[in-house]
Amino acid sequence: MVDTKEAIRLAREKGLDLVEIASTSTPPVCKIMDYGKFLYDSTKRVKDSKKKQVSNDLKTMKIGLNIGEGDFEVKIKQIRDFLESGDKVKIVIMYRGREIIYKNHGFDMLDKIANTVMDVGKIERHPKLEGKNLVSIISPVSKKGS
Repeated sequence: MVDTKEAIRLAREKGLDLVEIASTSTPPVCKIMDYGKFLYDSTKRVKDSKKKQVSNDLKTMKIGLNIGEGDFEVKIKQIRDFLESGDKVKIVIMYRGREIIYKNHGFDMLDKIANTVMDVGKIERHPKLEGKNLVSIISPVSKKGS
């Protein structure tokens, strides 16, 4: 146990700072260190841990019921790209006007999409009719095997 004034003198001699570690203990615990370097290292550690985190965003893909074949292929390519980058994809088939009477066409379209992207994604939430929209969620296949 060192007197506070003595500890401050030792820290100044070494060109370092006297940092209080635990103020609630009796007597308070202090450490002689370079506080600027400590702050730099701690912020760097936080940034590195954020880089290693995997963010799973939910991307939304809206598709009309009467979509052309070329446009459909573009949507499939975008869905594949999202799944390969590790994002979930929420597919919304929009019914407009009286198209709602052809519900089975939307289910068929979602089946076609799911079968096309089966190698990179799997159905997480099966198709469900929400108002005038048919919604399904496809999540990426885990890459633990590779």
